[in-house]
Amino acid sequence: MAESVLVTTDFFLLDVEIKGGDIPEIWVSVDGEDRDVNMDECAEISNELSFLMDAYELFSGRYRMNVSSPGLDRPLVDRRQYPKNKGRRVKVKYKRDDKDLRVEGTLQHVSEKGIIVEINEQTTVGVPFDDLVETKIIPSFK
Repeated sequence: MAESVLVTTDFFLLDVEIKGGDIPEIWVSVDGEDRDVNMDECAEISNELSFLMDAYELFSGRYRMNVSSPGLDRPLVDRRQYPKNKGRRVKVKYKRDDKDLRVEGTLQHVSEKGIIVEINEQTTVGVPFDDLVETKIIPSFK
């Protein structure tokens, strides 16, 4: 249902989490390929999704809807998130030959097959998407 709301936008669905309790909480995470999602857009998505959920009576009674973009502390989980983060510092965990490896550097290049992280001016590491375990953005406060 969340994906159907996003069809008319330039955003895509990352995750939906439903937390039980007296008042269920629905957490919807969305992102954009070329830009981040702002608060007004999250509110609009939330309103449209709530309208649909009410129309289909998915929950009896009250619930809380939370729509947000992923924070910088959240790992990249979709290949579509990588291009807009090109040029940013990243921490990457990946597997190669059954070994767990880590690298930190600048996301230099993104292709259909994987990413290239620049460690320093002379050293880069290519990591296929299939080998990636986790990629996190390192916030810059300049």
